[in-house]
Amino acid sequence: MLSGAFTTLGRYWKPLIGMALTLFGAATLVMIVALVVAGSAVASQWDELTSDSPGSPDAAQLIPLGVAFGVLMVVGLIAYLLASAVVQAAVPVVLQEAVLGRPIRFGEVWKRAWARVWSVIGTVFLTGLIMLVPMALFLAGFAGLMIYTISLGDEHGVVPLIVTGLIGALLIGPFAIWLWVRFSLAPTVVVFEGQRPVAALRRSAQLVRGTWWRVFGVGLLAYALASMIGYMIQMPFQIIGMLPGLFEPEEMGTDPSGGELIALFGGLILVSFISQLIAQLFTAIFPPLVLGLLYVDLRMRTENLGPVLAEAAASTLPEQYGPPPPAHV
Repeated sequence: MLSGAFTTLGRYWKPLIGMALTLFGAATLVMIVALVVAGSAVASQWDELTSDSPGSPDAAQLIPLGVAFGVLMVVGLIAYLLASAVVQAAVPVVLQEAVLGRPIRFGEVWKRAWARVWSVIGTVFLTGLIMLVPMALFLAGFAGLMIYTISLGDEHGVVPLIVTGLIGALLIGPFAIWLWVRFSLAPTVVVFEGQRPVAALRRSAQLVRGTWWRVFGVGLLAYALASMIGYMIQMPFQIIGMLPGLFEPEEMGTDPSGGELIALFGGLILVSFISQLIAQLFTAIFPPLVLGLLYVDLRMRTENLGPVLAEAAASTLPEQYGPPPPAHV
Protein backbone atom coordinates (compact mmCIF):
# COMPACT_ATOMS: atom_id res chain seq x y z
CA MET A 1 0.00 0.00 0.00
CA LEU A 2 2.73 2.45 0.98
CA SER A 3 4.84 1.66 -2.08
CA GLY A 4 1.83 2.08 -4.35
CA ALA A 5 0.96 5.39 -2.72
CA PHE A 6 4.49 6.76 -3.23
CA THR A 7 4.51 5.51 -6.83
CA THR A 8 1.16 7.15 -7.56
CA LEU A 9 2.31 10.37 -5.92
CA GLY A 10 5.46 10.32 -8.04
CA ARG A 11 3.60 9.75 -11.31
CA TYR A 12 0.66 12.05 -10.67
CA TRP A 13 2.32 14.71 -8.57
CA LYS A 14 1.29 17.53 -10.89
CA PRO A 15 -2.51 17.23 -10.44
CA LEU A 16 -2.21 16.14 -6.80
CA ILE A 17 0.28 18.78 -5.61
CA GLY A 18 -1.23 21.37 -7.92
CA MET A 19 -4.71 20.86 -6.49
CA ALA A 20 -3.49 20.89 -2.88
CA LEU A 21 -1.27 23.93 -3.45
CA THR A 22 -4.06 25.88 -5.12
CA LEU A 23 -6.67 25.09 -2.47
CA PHE A 24 -4.57 25.30 0.67
CA GLY A 25 -2.75 28.33 -0.70
CA ALA A 26 -6.08 30.10 -1.17
CA ALA A 27 -7.27 29.03 2.31
CA THR A 28 -3.99 30.18 3.87
CA LEU A 29 -4.31 33.52 2.09
CA VAL A 30 -7.84 33.94 3.47
CA MET A 31 -6.62 33.20 6.99
CA ILE A 32 -3.68 35.60 6.64
CA VAL A 33 -5.99 38.37 5.43
CA ALA A 34 -8.33 37.67 8.35
CA LEU A 35 -5.45 37.87 10.82
CA VAL A 36 -4.11 41.07 9.23
CA VAL A 37 -7.54 42.73 9.45
CA ALA A 38 -8.03 41.58 13.03
CA GLY A 39 -4.48 42.55 13.98
CA SER A 40 -4.86 45.99 12.45
CA ALA A 41 -8.03 46.57 14.46
CA VAL A 42 -6.31 45.51 17.67
CA ALA A 43 -3.14 47.51 16.94
CA SER A 44 -5.09 50.72 16.36
CA GLN A 45 -6.69 50.40 19.80
CA TRP A 46 -3.80 48.74 21.65
CA ASP A 47 -2.94 51.64 23.93
CA GLU A 48 -6.57 52.17 24.82
CA LEU A 49 -7.17 48.46 25.44
CA THR A 50 -4.14 48.10 27.72
CA SER A 51 -4.60 51.38 29.56
CA ASP A 52 -5.35 51.39 33.29
CA SER A 53 -6.87 54.85 33.19
CA PRO A 54 -10.48 55.38 34.33
CA GLY A 55 -11.54 56.01 30.74
CA SER A 56 -10.29 52.64 29.46
CA PRO A 57 -12.93 50.50 27.72
CA ASP A 58 -14.99 48.07 29.73
CA ALA A 59 -16.05 44.58 28.70
CA ALA A 60 -19.19 45.77 26.89
CA GLN A 61 -17.13 48.03 24.61
CA LEU A 62 -14.83 45.15 23.68
CA ILE A 63 -17.66 42.86 22.52
CA PRO A 64 -17.84 44.23 18.91
CA LEU A 65 -14.09 43.79 18.50
CA GLY A 66 -14.27 40.23 19.81
CA VAL A 67 -17.21 39.40 17.54
CA ALA A 68 -15.40 40.79 14.48
CA PHE A 69 -12.27 38.81 15.32
CA GLY A 70 -14.33 35.63 15.80
CA VAL A 71 -16.17 36.09 12.49
CA LEU A 72 -12.91 36.57 10.61
CA MET A 73 -11.39 33.44 12.14
CA VAL A 74 -14.53 31.41 11.35
CA VAL A 75 -14.33 32.54 7.72
CA GLY A 76 -10.71 31.40 7.56
CA LEU A 77 -11.57 28.07 9.20
CA ILE A 78 -14.42 27.44 6.75
CA ALA A 79 -12.10 28.17 3.83
CA TYR A 80 -9.56 25.69 5.20
CA LEU A 81 -12.17 22.96 5.78
CA LEU A 82 -13.59 23.42 2.28
CA ALA A 83 -10.09 23.16 0.80
CA SER A 84 -9.50 19.95 2.78
CA ALA A 85 -12.75 18.46 1.50
CA VAL A 86 -11.94 19.23 -2.15
CA VAL A 87 -8.47 17.67 -1.74
CA GLN A 88 -10.01 14.55 -0.18
CA ALA A 89 -12.31 14.31 -3.20
CA ALA A 90 -9.47 15.00 -5.65
CA VAL A 91 -7.22 12.18 -4.42
CA PRO A 92 -9.68 9.36 -5.32
CA VAL A 93 -10.38 11.08 -8.66
CA VAL A 94 -6.68 10.87 -9.54
CA LEU A 95 -6.51 7.33 -8.17
CA GLN A 96 -9.36 6.25 -10.45
CA GLU A 97 -7.19 7.04 -13.45
CA ALA A 98 -3.95 5.87 -11.82
CA VAL A 99 -5.18 2.29 -11.34
CA LEU A 100 -5.96 2.22 -15.08
CA GLY A 101 -2.67 3.86 -16.05
CA ARG A 102 -4.41 6.81 -17.68
CA PRO A 103 -3.26 10.44 -17.42
CA ILE A 104 -5.53 13.14 -16.06
CA ARG A 105 -5.30 16.91 -16.25
CA PHE A 106 -5.76 19.48 -13.51
CA GLY A 107 -9.03 20.79 -14.97
CA GLU A 108 -10.62 17.34 -15.08
CA VAL A 109 -9.55 16.65 -11.49
CA TRP A 110 -11.09 19.93 -10.37
CA LYS A 111 -14.35 19.30 -12.24
CA ARG A 112 -14.88 15.79 -10.92
CA ALA A 113 -13.72 16.56 -7.38
CA TRP A 114 -15.98 19.61 -7.06
CA ALA A 115 -18.95 17.53 -8.23
CA ARG A 116 -18.50 15.22 -5.21
CA VAL A 117 -17.21 17.70 -2.64
CA TRP A 118 -20.51 18.19 -0.76
CA SER A 119 -20.98 14.45 -0.34
CA VAL A 120 -17.39 14.22 0.89
CA ILE A 121 -18.05 17.03 3.39
CA GLY A 122 -21.12 15.17 4.66
CA THR A 123 -19.16 11.94 4.98
CA VAL A 124 -16.26 13.57 6.80
CA PHE A 125 -18.71 15.35 9.11
CA LEU A 126 -20.48 12.10 10.01
CA THR A 127 -17.21 10.26 10.67
CA GLY A 128 -15.97 13.24 12.70
CA LEU A 129 -19.02 12.97 14.97
CA ILE A 130 -17.81 9.51 15.96
CA MET A 131 -14.74 10.95 17.68
CA LEU A 132 -16.54 14.01 19.06
CA VAL A 133 -17.91 12.39 22.23
CA PRO A 134 -14.66 10.73 23.45
CA MET A 135 -12.65 13.84 22.58
CA ALA A 136 -15.09 16.08 24.48
CA LEU A 137 -14.96 13.78 27.50
CA PHE A 138 -11.17 13.65 27.41
CA LEU A 139 -10.84 17.44 27.13
CA ALA A 140 -13.30 17.95 29.99
CA GLY A 141 -11.40 15.51 32.20
CA PHE A 142 -8.05 17.01 31.24
CA ALA A 143 -9.29 20.55 31.95
CA GLY A 144 -10.55 19.44 35.35
CA LEU A 145 -7.21 17.78 36.07
CA MET A 146 -5.35 20.99 35.20
CA ILE A 147 -7.63 23.05 37.46
CA TYR A 148 -7.13 20.56 40.28
CA THR A 149 -3.34 20.61 39.81
CA ILE A 150 -3.02 24.39 39.59
CA SER A 151 -5.21 24.89 42.66
CA LEU A 152 -3.14 22.27 44.56
CA GLY A 153 -6.20 20.19 45.29
CA ASP A 154 -8.42 22.97 46.61
CA GLU A 155 -11.04 22.65 43.86
CA HIS A 156 -12.90 19.58 45.12
CA GLY A 157 -15.82 20.20 42.76
CA VAL A 158 -13.75 19.21 39.70
CA VAL A 159 -13.03 15.66 40.91
CA PRO A 160 -16.29 14.25 39.46
CA LEU A 161 -15.48 16.02 36.19
CA ILE A 162 -12.03 14.42 36.09
CA VAL A 163 -13.36 10.94 36.85
CA THR A 164 -16.29 11.16 34.45
CA GLY A 165 -14.26 12.71 31.62
CA LEU A 166 -11.19 10.48 31.68
CA ILE A 167 -12.95 7.19 32.47
CA GLY A 168 -15.68 7.97 29.93
CA ALA A 169 -13.07 8.67 27.26
CA LEU A 170 -11.27 5.40 28.05
CA LEU A 171 -14.52 3.42 27.82
CA ILE A 172 -15.95 5.06 24.69
CA GLY A 173 -12.63 5.67 22.90
CA PRO A 174 -12.01 2.08 21.71
CA PHE A 175 -15.56 1.79 20.37
CA ALA A 176 -15.18 5.13 18.54
CA ILE A 177 -11.90 3.97 16.99
CA TRP A 178 -13.56 0.73 15.89
CA LEU A 179 -16.34 2.68 14.17
CA TRP A 180 -13.92 5.16 12.62
CA VAL A 181 -11.89 2.36 11.02
CA ARG A 182 -15.06 0.71 9.69
CA PHE A 183 -16.06 3.99 8.02
CA SER A 184 -12.56 5.12 6.97
CA LEU A 185 -13.07 4.11 3.31
CA ALA A 186 -16.28 6.14 2.96
CA PRO A 187 -14.71 9.24 1.30
CA THR A 188 -13.18 7.00 -1.37
CA VAL A 189 -16.52 5.23 -1.85
CA VAL A 190 -18.22 8.60 -2.39
CA VAL A 191 -15.96 9.34 -5.37
CA PHE A 192 -15.45 5.86 -6.83
CA GLU A 193 -19.06 4.71 -6.61
CA GLY A 194 -20.92 8.03 -6.52
CA GLN A 195 -22.59 7.19 -3.22
CA ARG A 196 -24.20 9.62 -0.79
CA PRO A 197 -22.72 9.97 2.74
CA VAL A 198 -24.90 7.44 4.62
CA ALA A 199 -24.72 4.88 1.82
CA ALA A 200 -20.94 5.39 1.64
CA LEU A 201 -20.64 4.64 5.36
CA ARG A 202 -22.57 1.38 4.91
CA ARG A 203 -20.47 0.42 1.91
CA SER A 204 -17.24 1.12 3.80
CA ALA A 205 -18.39 -1.04 6.70
CA GLN A 206 -19.18 -3.84 4.24
CA LEU A 207 -15.71 -3.70 2.69
CA VAL A 208 -13.88 -3.51 6.02
CA ARG A 209 -15.79 -6.46 7.52
CA GLY A 210 -13.32 -9.24 8.27
CA THR A 211 -10.22 -7.11 7.63
CA TRP A 212 -10.56 -4.53 10.42
CA TRP A 213 -7.08 -5.04 11.85
CA ARG A 214 -5.45 -4.77 8.42
CA VAL A 215 -7.28 -1.53 7.64
CA PHE A 216 -6.45 -0.20 11.09
CA GLY A 217 -2.75 -1.03 10.75
CA VAL A 218 -2.35 0.35 7.24
CA GLY A 219 -4.30 3.52 8.06
CA LEU A 220 -2.41 4.11 11.31
CA LEU A 221 0.92 3.66 9.55
CA ALA A 222 -0.10 6.06 6.76
CA TYR A 223 -1.17 8.79 9.19
CA ALA A 224 1.91 8.29 11.38
CA LEU A 225 4.24 8.45 8.39
CA ALA A 226 2.50 11.55 7.02
CA SER A 227 2.68 13.26 10.42
CA MET A 228 6.38 12.46 10.78
CA ILE A 229 7.24 13.75 7.31
CA GLY A 230 5.07 16.83 7.88
CA TYR A 231 6.91 17.56 11.13
CA MET A 232 10.27 17.17 9.39
CA ILE A 233 9.13 19.67 6.76
CA GLN A 234 8.04 22.19 9.40
CA MET A 235 11.14 21.81 11.58
CA PRO A 236 13.48 24.06 9.50
CA PHE A 237 10.87 26.82 9.49
CA GLN A 238 10.47 26.53 13.26
CA ILE A 239 14.24 26.84 13.68
CA ILE A 240 14.21 29.96 11.50
CA GLY A 241 11.44 31.42 13.63
CA MET A 242 13.47 30.85 16.80
CA LEU A 243 16.67 32.48 15.53
CA PRO A 244 17.55 35.26 17.98
CA GLY A 245 17.08 38.77 16.73
CA LEU A 246 15.43 37.76 13.46
CA PHE A 247 12.11 39.37 14.35
CA GLU A 248 13.43 41.77 17.00
CA PRO A 249 14.46 45.01 15.33
CA GLU A 250 16.94 47.09 17.33
CA GLU A 251 14.82 50.19 17.03
CA MET A 252 12.05 48.59 19.10
CA GLY A 253 12.03 50.33 22.45
CA THR A 254 11.59 48.95 25.94
CA ASP A 255 7.88 49.83 25.79
CA PRO A 256 6.82 48.72 22.29
CA SER A 257 3.58 49.94 20.81
CA GLY A 258 0.73 47.74 19.67
CA GLY A 259 1.79 47.99 16.03
CA GLU A 260 5.34 46.88 16.88
CA LEU A 261 4.08 43.89 18.87
CA ILE A 262 1.71 42.90 16.08
CA ALA A 263 4.59 43.12 13.59
CA LEU A 264 6.82 41.06 15.90
CA PHE A 265 4.38 38.18 16.22
CA GLY A 266 3.10 38.63 12.67
CA GLY A 267 6.44 37.46 11.24
CA LEU A 268 6.36 34.33 13.39
CA ILE A 269 2.76 33.62 12.38
CA LEU A 270 3.63 34.09 8.70
CA VAL A 271 6.52 31.60 8.94
CA SER A 272 4.16 29.17 10.70
CA PHE A 273 1.56 29.50 7.95
CA ILE A 274 4.14 28.92 5.20
CA SER A 275 5.60 25.85 6.91
CA GLN A 276 2.14 24.39 7.52
CA LEU A 277 1.16 25.01 3.90
CA ILE A 278 4.21 23.14 2.60
CA ALA A 279 3.70 20.26 5.04
CA GLN A 280 0.00 20.11 4.19
CA LEU A 281 0.85 19.36 0.55
CA PHE A 282 1.97 15.91 1.72
CA THR A 283 -0.04 15.23 4.87
CA ALA A 284 -3.38 15.96 3.16
CA ILE A 285 -2.64 13.74 0.15
CA PHE A 286 -0.76 10.69 1.41
CA PRO A 287 -3.24 9.12 3.91
CA PRO A 288 -6.26 9.39 1.54
CA LEU A 289 -4.08 7.94 -1.22
CA VAL A 290 -3.18 4.93 0.94
CA LEU A 291 -6.81 4.40 1.98
CA GLY A 292 -7.89 4.68 -1.64
CA LEU A 293 -5.44 1.97 -2.67
CA LEU A 294 -6.67 -0.12 0.24
CA TYR A 295 -10.23 0.28 -1.07
CA VAL A 296 -9.15 -0.95 -4.51
CA ASP A 297 -7.23 -3.84 -2.96
CA LEU A 298 -10.21 -4.95 -0.86
CA ARG A 299 -12.51 -4.89 -3.87
CA MET A 300 -10.02 -6.92 -5.88
CA ARG A 301 -9.84 -9.51 -3.10
CA THR A 302 -13.57 -9.76 -2.33
CA GLU A 303 -15.37 -8.66 -5.51
CA ASN A 304 -13.02 -9.84 -8.28
CA LEU A 305 -12.35 -6.28 -9.42
CA GLY A 306 -9.04 -7.24 -11.05
CA PRO A 307 -10.42 -8.47 -14.41
CA VAL A 308 -12.70 -5.44 -14.66
CA LEU A 309 -9.73 -3.09 -14.16
CA ALA A 310 -7.61 -5.07 -16.60
CA GLU A 311 -10.33 -4.86 -19.26
CA ALA A 312 -10.80 -1.13 -18.66
CA ALA A 313 -7.04 -0.56 -18.83
CA ALA A 314 -6.74 -2.60 -22.02
CA SER A 315 -9.42 -0.50 -23.66
CA THR A 316 -7.18 2.56 -23.29
CA LEU A 317 -4.14 0.99 -24.97
CA PRO A 318 -5.08 1.89 -28.56
CA GLU A 319 -5.48 5.53 -27.58
CA GLN A 320 -2.20 5.80 -25.70
CA TYR A 321 0.19 3.33 -27.27
CA GLY A 322 -1.32 2.38 -30.62
CA PRO A 323 -2.95 -0.93 -31.53
CA PRO A 324 -1.83 -4.03 -29.63
CA PRO A 325 0.44 -6.54 -31.37
CA PRO A 326 -1.23 -9.42 -33.22
CA ALA A 327 -1.94 -12.48 -31.15
CA HIS A 328 0.02 -15.65 -31.83
CA VAL A 329 -2.02 -18.67 -32.82
